[in-house]
Amino acid sequence: MTDPADHHWGYDTAKRAGVRSGVLYPMLTRMLDEGWLTDGWEDPAEIKEKRPPRRYYELTDKGRTELGALLADAQTDVRFGKLMEGFA
Repeated sequence: MTDPADHHWGYDTAKRAGVRSGVLYPMLTRMLDEGWLTDGWEDPAEIKEKRPPRRYYELTDKGRTELGALLADAQTDVRFGKLMEGFA
């Protein structure tokens, strides 16, 4: 949610969130199914190094609303106090 309007790569998101890919990708799939995210692929013509295109994810308006509500709820829940310090 630090930059909700940008494209986010799955691997980078996993690293920044501190979660394993086996945890993150099922969540991303559920969020896609719920309409919280859209996805796409990096343009191969814009890749400068030798690697395959990366898949990106982008929050939809529904996703921004729903995740914003979840973060607001988490800010008042004592179980998430330490986690939410960076988002307050």
